[in-house]
Formats: sequence, C-alpha cells, structure tokens
Amino acid sequence: MSAVTDPTDIKLLELMQAAVPVCERPFAELARRTGVSEEDALGRVQRLKEARVIRQISAIFDTRSLGYASSLVAARVDPARVDEAAAVINRHPGVSHNYLRNHAFNLWFTIAIAPTSTLGLERTVEILQRQAGAEAMRLLPTLKLYKIGVQFDLGGDSRPDEVAPPSYTESQRAVSTALTPAEIEFVRVLQRDLPVTPAPFAEYARDLGVSLEHLQDLARRFTEEGKLRRIAAVLHHRNVGFSANAMGVWRVPGDDAAVDRAGEMMGGLRVVSHCYRRPSYPDWPYNIFTMVHGKNAAACEQALRAISEKTGITDYSALYSTKEYKKVRVRYFTPEEEAWERAHAPEAPPKT
Repeated sequence: MSAVTDPTDIKLLELMQAAVPVCERPFAELARRTGVSEEDALGRVQRLKEARVIRQISAIFDTRSLGYASSLVAARVDPARVDEAAAVINRHPGVSHNYLRNHAFNLWFTIAIAPTSTLGLERTVEILQRQAGAEAMRLLPTLKLYKIGVQFDLGGDSRPDEVAPPSYTESQRAVSTALTPAEIEFVRVLQRDLPVTPAPFAEYARDLGVSLEHLQDLARRFTEEGKLRRIAAVLHHRNVGFSANAMGVWRVPGDDAAVDRAGEMMGGLRVVSHCYRRPSYPDWPYNIFTMVHGKNAAACEQALRAISEKTGITDYSALYSTKEYKKVRVRYFTPEEEAWERAHAPEAPPKT
C-alpha cells in the first residue's frame, strides 16, 4: 500500500500519534488543531481505520508501573519449526509482539505477566521454552528506559541525526503500587479501542459509573504518576510507507555512566522510537537496543549509521523482522491471563 499523502490526513495523524486529548469532544479539539470541522475529522479517522492506516486508538500504559513484570525474550529455534514455536508462544495472552528476525536467535517476543501471577516471569518463560521446543531463550528485561514512543514522520521532513526530546523516559516511570479495584476497571476500559464518536470518553465514564470529570481526574493522576504515557493512535507502519524496521543492538563498553551517556544520546534522536538498556550474556554481548523504522532497509541502515556517528559506538548489528507473528497492544487484568496460569501451573517447576 502507498503512504498517506493527503496533507490534512498527515496533520491529523501526527496529532493523534502524539496524544488524543481526554476531553468531552476530543475529535472536535483535534479538528480545531487540524483546521477542519469535527464531522470531517470523525469521517477521516473512520476512513483511516477502515483503510488499516490506524491500528488502534487507546491508552498506552506503562507496564511496570501497573505492577506487571515484562521482558523482551530472544529464542533460538530450529528454523524448520519456527512457525510452530511462534504459534505456541502466541497463545500466552501476555505476549503482545512476536517476530522472526535475521539472527541465530531468530524468534523475538515480548511478554507481560500480571502482578497476581503465581508463576512469575521466569517460570512462565521456562514453560514456553519447553512447549515451543526452543533450543535456548534469553530474558532481556529493561534495565533502563531511555526512550519509548513511536511517532512516524509522515511528512518526511526529519533528518536521521535530528535531535528531539524523548516523550517518555525512565524518570517518568512510577514506582509500582497495587491498584485498587476501581483503578483496575479504569485500566480495563481505557485500554479499549476508542470509539470514533463525538464524545467517546463520556461513554467510557458511563461504563465506569463515574462522571467525565472523575475520569479526567483519574487520567491526569495516572499520567502524573507515570502509569499512563498517553492516549494515542497507533498506526500500521507498513500502510503509511514504513515497510522496514531494524532493531539496532549495540555493544557499549565502559561503566554504567558511559553506557547511560550512549543510551541517552541514542534516545535523543528523533529517528529512534525505542531505546533501552538490557542485560548481556556470553552468547549475546549487546547491552543497548534501539528501534528504527524506515521506508526501506537502506533508510534503516542510514539511521543506524547516524546513531553510530553521533555516539562513536561502532560495534553493532541490525536485526530485521522478516515475519510478523503477532502485534497487539498489551491487555491488562484480563481473565485470559488467569485461565492460562490455571491451565499451565502443573507444568511449572517448584520454586527453589
């Protein structure tokens, strides 16, 4: 599919990637900023969803701040049975992303485990490794978050070395505290795909049995506490012209301060959508991960060279996704999580 070319659509999508305002008539506010009517904005958003340009419009929560344990996981699987292994892993409701990548560690997935889990993250991954028949799995949890926030440059005006302040970093993450039942219900409702109607948050407030003002207060508090990053549109990146993505993995030498300096410089580049510090292993020496998207592989390579030139780090590799097995928004506090645990608890080895 071709990229979005209508200037008004581009402006509207860029606003919605940044944030959808939690107000009585959010699409009217987006329309005002775009320079169109509310009716026009609603029609455009609906059309862009039907055309699979907009994947979803919903709350983007911080997994750790909600009390979840999560990790990126690298799996080494026999290439002859990688599709079968991916299908097994995808059945876990906490797996949100799963890709085939061009490396000996060829299957890469993210997983989130609820604070109520009796198995926990490590034992869950052990079960998945046995079920999937993976030769090895490496847990790569976030040790430090330098940047997270995908915002595609639909206008194509930015340079690979352009600096832009990260919208969400480690400093904004909250210390995990147990949520109340009312707060859990708030999360369950706000993680839905936002209705394309004039007053969607009023609908959410009615579902929760609260006023719109109370819902706004909760959203404001969750944002201040780092639990809620923003409410925004997530796009189908290939359908807006970004057909390639590369996970740049970097071997940054030195002490913690040196690694942090490199990570902060990488996260400060607009072309980088995600930047994390993760653990290394004897068979996986890389400690900084960056994600870049481009219109093709050459654009991704150009972005990675710009990162290397900016930081002076030359020991890196680019891992490209060659097949997408799963890509969904993490869903929190669901009955499916509990059902998976009940079904698989007998497989878990006892804690030692």
